[in-house]
Amino acid sequence: MVSSSTLFLLILLFLGFIAKNQAILIAVYILLGIKLLKLDDKVFPFLESKGLFMGVVVITVAVLVPIATGDIGFEQLVQSVKSYYAWIALISGVFVAYIAKHGLDLLANDPHLTAALVIGTILAVVFFHGVAVGPLIGAGIAYITMQAVDSLIKLFS
Repeated sequence: MVSSSTLFLLILLFLGFIAKNQAILIAVYILLGIKLLKLDDKVFPFLESKGLFMGVVVITVAVLVPIATGDIGFEQLVQSVKSYYAWIALISGVFVAYIAKHGLDLLANDPHLTAALVIGTILAVVFFHGVAVGPLIGAGIAYITMQAVDSLIKLFS
């Protein structure tokens, strides 16, 4: 008999296939493989406690590669401050990192929201041809929205 968690992963696998979302597909394959090999009691607690941090490290490394290769250096930095587009990009980068910080906190404290964020991402990819940027930014936006709604509720109650 298939457990409810395996069934849920299979549904996510199906939705990931429909959305052609490689990140979801790979993640579900890995999780199903861990379950199939019966390593879940050992591996899942580690992934749950350290996985987000490891993911942030991998993303940070990927973002810093152009600096490490020399494709982006001080000359590009100096040139960029002359463009108002660069200032918009700089402010956007700060804003997104700030939002992601709250997303990280939200996912760490309320991991059940991850499923809703993943499903929302897949629905946006399937129906609106969106780009799956991952649950971290979605969680950050959700966090800020939840705080705003809570503030409005307090204001009117």
